[in-house]
Formats: sequence, C-alpha cells, structure tokens
Amino acid sequence: MQPLSTMSPLPMTRLLAMLAMSLAMTLPARAGIVEETLPNGMRVIVKTDRRAPVAVSQIWYRAGSMDESYGGTGVAHVLEHMMFKGTKDVPAGEFSKRIAAAGGRENAFTSRDHTAYFQTLQKDRLELALKLEADRMANLVLSPEEFAKEINVVMEERRMRTEDSAQAKLYEALMATAYQSSPYRHPVIGWMDDLKNMSVEDARRWYEQWYTPNNATLVVAGDVDPAQVIGWAKQYFGPIPARPLPVRKPQREPEQAGTKEVTVKAPAKLPVVALAWQVPRLTDPQADWEPYALEILAGILDGHASARLNQSLVRDKKIATDVGAGFDAISRGPALFIADATPAEGQTVTIVEAALKAEIARLVKEGVSETELNRVKAQVLAGQVFQQDSLFYQAMQIGEWTTAGLDYKARDIRYTKLRAVTADQVKAVAAKFLVDDRLTVAVLDPQPMPEGKPEMPRNAMGAGHVR
Repeated sequence: MQPLSTMSPLPMTRLLAMLAMSLAMTLPARAGIVEETLPNGMRVIVKTDRRAPVAVSQIWYRAGSMDESYGGTGVAHVLEHMMFKGTKDVPAGEFSKRIAAAGGRENAFTSRDHTAYFQTLQKDRLELALKLEADRMANLVLSPEEFAKEINVVMEERRMRTEDSAQAKLYEALMATAYQSSPYRHPVIGWMDDLKNMSVEDARRWYEQWYTPNNATLVVAGDVDPAQVIGWAKQYFGPIPARPLPVRKPQREPEQAGTKEVTVKAPAKLPVVALAWQVPRLTDPQADWEPYALEILAGILDGHASARLNQSLVRDKKIATDVGAGFDAISRGPALFIADATPAEGQTVTIVEAALKAEIARLVKEGVSETELNRVKAQVLAGQVFQQDSLFYQAMQIGEWTTAGLDYKARDIRYTKLRAVTADQVKAVAAKFLVDDRLTVAVLDPQPMPEGKPEMPRNAMGAGHVR
C-alpha cells in the first residue's frame, strides 16, 4: 500500500470508503452496550466485545482539579494516591497485590475533569475488581500517618515532573496565563505551596464530597455478560447510599480581548515557543461543526511527517527542530488550540513564532485542497478506527464523554461529522479563532544547565496525571 502522503485523490477517496466500511462493521457493537442507573444514582455502562477473554473495569468520578478551590489545588490527585492506602478489610497495599495475584493490572489517573481507576483482568476475575472498588468507594481509611507519607511522595513527584522540567514549567505558565478565571489555570498536581499546607482533613473532605455513587460511572468493556456485570454492580455498589453533591457553580472563562504573553526562565538547552488560542469545545455532537473542523485543522498542521508545520518549518526552512499542534474537543471546561516549536540552532523564538503565524495566515488565504483534506481525514479517521481495537480505549471513550457531560451514545456521530468537514470550514475556523485577540504566547528562555544534570525530556501538556 502506498504511503498516505503520496496517494492520489481517487485511492484516497477509496480509502475513506474503506474506513467507513470498517467503521460500519465495528460500530454495531454499540448494540452490545447495556446501561442501567442504580437506585443510588450510579451509572453502569457495559460494552460487550468478545474478541478476547478479557475485561476492563473503569470507575469514573466526575471530580478533577477543576473542582478544586484556591488554596486547595492538587487535592484530587492526592486523594487518588490515598485511595490505594486501604480500608478496614483491605489493608494498605493490598488492593494492588490482590489484583496482581489475580493476573490483572491496575492504575488510576487524575485530570482536570475527572479521576478514574481501572483494572484489566481475565473476564472470570472481574468480580474481584468490582468488589474492591466498591469497598474503597465507601470505606477508605484516611490515616494522618499514611497521608504524611503520601503528600511527600506527591511533592517529590511535582519536583521531578515540573520543577525539574523546563518544558513542564513552560506549559504550567501557559495555562495559568491563558485562563483568567477558569480553574483550568491550576496544574492538576497542584501548586507546591498548596501541597505543603494540605492536611488529611482536606483529603477527607474531598472524599466525602465527591466519592459517592451518584457522582460515579462504572464502565466495563470486554468478554462479559452485561446482566451479570450489572448484577455485581447492584450487589457491591448498590448498598452504598447516595449523598448530596456540592453545587457546581458556572465557571465561564471571560472572552479574551488581546494577546497575552509570558516568559519562563529555566535551565534548558534550547528555547521553546508555545501559542495557545481560545477555541470552542464540543457541547452538542450533532449540531456543532467548529470543534470537528478544528480537529481536522490540527491534522493539517501536525497530523503526520509531511504535515504543513513540519514540512515548512523543519524540512524546508530548517528554522525549527521540532514543531507540533493539537486540540482536544472533549472537556468540561474551555478548550485551547495549541501550536509549539523549538527553534533550530541560530534561530530565535521570534522568527519561529512569526513562521507559525505565517503558516496559519497562508492556510486562511489559500485554503486547503481537496486532496490534502481527504488525506488528513483518512489519517484522523484511521487513528480513531484503529483505537477501537483496544478494550481500554473503548471504555475510556465512554467514560470521557460521560464525565464531560456528553451522551456517549452520540460518540459515533463524531466519525460522520469528521468526514463531513469541508475545506471552507477548516479555513473558517482558522480565520475566526487563530487570531491574536485569542492568543497566549509562552516562551521558554533557556538558562545554563547545572553541571552534570541532564535536561528532562520534552513534556507535552497532557490533560492528566497517572500515578
């Protein structure tokens, strides 16, 4: 098969048709999705996939760093750590040991929008995971001694991942500058001063506020019997009483009216420039079109080795050694479209920033050819289709959509909407949103590296953290 970048419009059209057929063959599995809401408000969603005798269990709490308050940042992630510190019946460390003894794997992650816990096991050991998760939803032991140990672990994690990483510092400053009032401006791991002053009572308060069945979604995917899974959910989670949730007040980000700039000085070998524009997130999968056009735009700028930014700045002009662009439409809060670049030796961030903007201006002026548009669509859709081979991704997509307040049953519409994006729509969103009035520019000003200390690898601005 030819490389995607060299295929003619006719084969590309055929490839899109093939992808559509592949997707059509995959999506009827949605008929295998069964959902039930327990009397205590907990949602249970089961997706059957019998390609392997494996089950993935994920419990999603709709509570992430965006639900934290000033002075209390990082508590969502700290509690994620504390959830492995045991209950009366399952002592500290036993959760992971029991899953491992059953031949399974487990972990958790915290993001701005949610906190999730997951296990992958043989299907006949799924009941164990559900039983253990229900136990720590209701019976977590939060001891001052364990908290004192774990808060030090989290602070060291922050030092390693952020304090010692120039790129992580850059993106932390970018988010804190791009957002004025949204809690997205705070790092998921929390500000160091907040971590230093956090107490076990802060963690307990967070647990009592948000870790309740009416704020949780259980997603199970794999070779399972939905009726049996729901029966286990009723048995183990059903007796846990619902609790009133705190009132979630609107946290709308004011519309930006002018470029913002921030410079970060940190030990590094090379400078970096990052540009972030305020853009719309997905709120109505059926009616929206701009988020889908922005996703295709990201693919045009940085979807593959011959994408526009890499071709122009790295290959042709040789003014950058690394360049990228990205956009995530699924979130509870405001979204950003981000492009970044590392100048080549002898180049400056000013030159590279101007080149990034010039490529966007060229796209707005000249538009996108149907050949290029079809190639990028094929790549974007192929990535989405191939991800369906992962049970974990299938469950994660359902969990992400649900905690973002979207109907997971509408997720298949995304493929249709992406295929329907036109060249004019891509040009329109670039012209409307990638403008200076919506722009935040963050620059890493490299300082001398401490002798004998290697630079941390470049760290993308991931939405969350995995313990």
